[in-house]
Amino acid sequence: MKITIIGTGAYSLGIALMLSKKDNNEIVLWTENKDNEIEFNNTHKLQHIFKDVYFPNNIKITSSYEDALKDTKLIFLITGAKYIQDVCNNIKPFYKDTPICIASKGIHDDTLSTLSTVVKNILKTKNICVISGPTFAIDLINNEPTALAIAGYNKKTINLVKRNLQNDTLKLRVSSDIIGIELCGSIKNVIAIASGIIKGLGYSESTQAFLINESVHDIKNIIYALGGRKKTILSFAGIGDLLLTCTSTKSRNYSFGYIIGKNNNKKEKEEYLKNNTVEGYYALDSIYKLLKKKRVKIPLITLIYDIVMNDKDPHSLATFLITKP
Repeated sequence: MKITIIGTGAYSLGIALMLSKKDNNEIVLWTENKDNEIEFNNTHKLQHIFKDVYFPNNIKITSSYEDALKDTKLIFLITGAKYIQDVCNNIKPFYKDTPICIASKGIHDDTLSTLSTVVKNILKTKNICVISGPTFAIDLINNEPTALAIAGYNKKTINLVKRNLQNDTLKLRVSSDIIGIELCGSIKNVIAIASGIIKGLGYSESTQAFLINESVHDIKNIIYALGGRKKTILSFAGIGDLLLTCTSTKSRNYSFGYIIGKNNNKKEKEEYLKNNTVEGYYALDSIYKLLKKKRVKIPLITLIYDIVMNDKDPHSLATFLITKP
């Protein structure tokens, strides 16, 4: 079965490897970079992403949307959240109501909508599901035991993705709360920035755990206020991904926060953002605006916003934790 992945970042390659474990699957990744296409199809490697990883022959890369989508039976969208709208408009001429799985995490900045809503509105389909959970790309590549939550608009799409993606090292657990799963996947990146700030300030793991625990209550309230279910915080997309992203130096969100906490150097922050995709940075702006629009007061999010966007003293985060009711 032909499966298309839009995007060739590290996570796209990790998901491609998981899908390639099914012998009858042919995986085609779309890239905007012609050099990536040539390198991969000649060597089955992308040296700048995974230097020593060789990918199996049933994975290919193309820079043509038409070639990527022709006769495909399943599409994965794995790009930065801010590019989802453009990607949907680009694939629209070749799209034929094929089931779509969104692995990108974030809130669309222009419309303040979940990514599934953006995809549904542009492509006029409900054959959509989302996956989210505690999985770094390198751990997928290394075949470590990992897990994802999956939710969608219909069981047929969910079952198709689960049948092709779940394997001997990757577990998928179905949720009925697509809104909650998407919000968890987005907000945890924001909290990871805050966790990095705490660590950069020199505080202990105890203080990090304090922050994470407090954020669980806030995420739960955000999910409920925006139409999801509170218990979704207990899913792989919730507490599972939150713990992973908030405590690992593999997380770019955490590493960005660490820079802020350590010296709050504006030039260093800008340089990191220039050279790395920090989804939490963009998610923070969108979530802040969305909560303001919906008149939902979450002081922790407001404070993180003021520290990251308005250069408020990072030490105020630790003070807030102690004084929060």
